[in-house]
Amino acid sequence: MNRYMKKTVSIIFMVLLFVSASNAQKAVIQFQEKTHDFGQIKEEDGKVSYQFKFTNTGTGPLVISRVQASCGCTTPNWTKEPIEPGKSGSILVTYNPLGRPGMFNKTITVFSNASEEQVQLQIKGEVIPKTEENADYPISMSGIRLKTKIVQMNNVNKGTIQSRSIAFKNTTSQNVRITFENLPSYVTSEVIPDITKPNEEGKITFYLNSKNCQQWGPISDDFYLIVNGQKKFSEDNKLTLYANIVEDFSKLTVSERQNAPILDIPSTTLTLGTFKAGSKVTGKVLIKNIGKNELKIHRIVNNNKELTVSSVQTIKGGSKGELKITVNTANLAAGNYKKTITLQTNDPNNSFVILVVNWTVS
Repeated sequence: MNRYMKKTVSIIFMVLLFVSASNAQKAVIQFQEKTHDFGQIKEEDGKVSYQFKFTNTGTGPLVISRVQASCGCTTPNWTKEPIEPGKSGSILVTYNPLGRPGMFNKTITVFSNASEEQVQLQIKGEVIPKTEENADYPISMSGIRLKTKIVQMNNVNKGTIQSRSIAFKNTTSQNVRITFENLPSYVTSEVIPDITKPNEEGKITFYLNSKNCQQWGPISDDFYLIVNGQKKFSEDNKLTLYANIVEDFSKLTVSERQNAPILDIPSTTLTLGTFKAGSKVTGKVLIKNIGKNELKIHRIVNNNKELTVSSVQTIKGGSKGELKITVNTANLAAGNYKKTITLQTNDPNNSFVILVVNWTVS
């Protein structure tokens, strides 16, 4: 065998060896089942989910690159980290039946580095549409149907009590008593009737006592509806209360208005400049009280995780103070940033003031 032939044979041998080694380290995705039938589900009961479980029966790590559903009504969530040989993972598929009565058949395609690069899963079932009988009560919580799950109090003057009611219907086959868990300390509830019979309607009234609420401005709190003492804490039985605690300036006398504090901020825009990622930079905003009575900063609303705010709480008439704003760019990408902060004060003419903070990360 000449030199050229020997070299060719060596190359072929190395290629075969590489292919053999690659095949030896191939992942294999094995599902317990690829189809799930939800059967009949009620549209009014909301989303349903099923977990497709699988095992990597191959010899190499399994990585799922993406999972694609055939419809926006179907949402997949899957194991993101590599799955070693012999280990298991899952794909959680959630279907939203809202507005989709009738039979359904949806596919979910799994893309991975396994020997079978694409695997198709299937969910099916039948959505039973909402009945006219319950159309007035679209929210279902453990057999109790509600008009809404949002308790919207809107503006509440500090020192007053405000109430909101929600109508409900007992669609179970038994008498029920409704109670609540995690209700905020400044809120009480009243359920009429105390015991609701099957198919009977009732009313829940919530009372917000702003005297007991320590926070000013916009607030939101979640709490849970409990039926016959069976405690359950999930999205299925969660209600949310919204309110905005404000100061009532409508009853001020002429004299009180003349002596009221007056907020004066020379500039409501703070430009911090340009700096490198990973740094912290602090800027100051000058706050003046050019009125007579004491200026109170009830609350600083800052919904920006990269900003830290500190300020004086009160400023006497004719005096001034500072508000410090620090930006932490540790996790920020390069670019221009513009954020807002809201001050709530006892100035009758400037009870809410918005500050704008600008900076650039290089």
